[in-house]
Amino acid sequence: MSDREGPGESAEAAHQIEDIEIRLLLEAIYQRYHYDFRNYAKASLRRRLRQARDRLGARSFSALQEVVLHDQVAAAKLMRFLTVQVSDLFRDPSYFKSLREQVLPRLHTYPSLKVWVAGCSTGEELYSLAILFREEGLEERTIFYATDINLQALDAASQGIYAVDRMAAFSENYRLSGGKGSLSDYYTAGYGGAVFDNSLRDRVVFSDHSLVTDAVFSETQLVSCRNVMIYFDQTLQDRAVGLFRQSLTRGGFLGLGAKESLRFSCHVDAFVAFDQTEKIYQRRST
Repeated sequence: MSDREGPGESAEAAHQIEDIEIRLLLEAIYQRYHYDFRNYAKASLRRRLRQARDRLGARSFSALQEVVLHDQVAAAKLMRFLTVQVSDLFRDPSYFKSLREQVLPRLHTYPSLKVWVAGCSTGEELYSLAILFREEGLEERTIFYATDINLQALDAASQGIYAVDRMAAFSENYRLSGGKGSLSDYYTAGYGGAVFDNSLRDRVVFSDHSLVTDAVFSETQLVSCRNVMIYFDQTLQDRAVGLFRQSLTRGGFLGLGAKESLRFSCHVDAFVAFDQTEKIYQRRST
């Protein structure tokens, strides 16, 4: 018997009760704070909520609901469990190598560019793209939109400070992605970490934006949204891809994570697979 089961309560009954509590908790979060997690993928959401429940010292999800409804500090802590994803600079180097060698040469034809980094979290993907665009001579004509629903993560992204002990892995990723210099050219030591050059943020707009509830963000030539939609169910994935479809100019590019695909999306016919291995799609021109 689980330590959270009551006397005579079967595991199946406890699971059903937990499902009810989670639905009520998510509805309460939506009604109270307007953050909508109701269509997130159930398995990963349950795992994160259990971690939050235990870390916040609540005996049940009902008790957790009571806390977050009345305590905004606790609600903010819960948000961190539900939204922050750990990433790396140049994570999946082959993805950035494909962007560098296959996608960016096509973007050179545009006089100005907009890039949307959706679900940017603490900014690793953003800085990777900013460095890539600089090295390929596109930075000066590009505006980057970095969005996330987690304000604390956005603040961390805007500071661009990462632990020094992560730099070796970041540098190796950068090298494998086809980097043209040394990653150390872009940061200095300070504030107890590696501080990325302010100039990388000169053309970045950080903004609170939810793929669940908000509208199209901007007309863009590239959307990079990796390792975000794996947390969504199919309904929510379709909504997010619909936003990307509306945001992208015809011929624009959409980069997804290695575990994500448009295969089952209701918007699949609006795109062609530009690089199937790296899950880079191009919006059809017609």
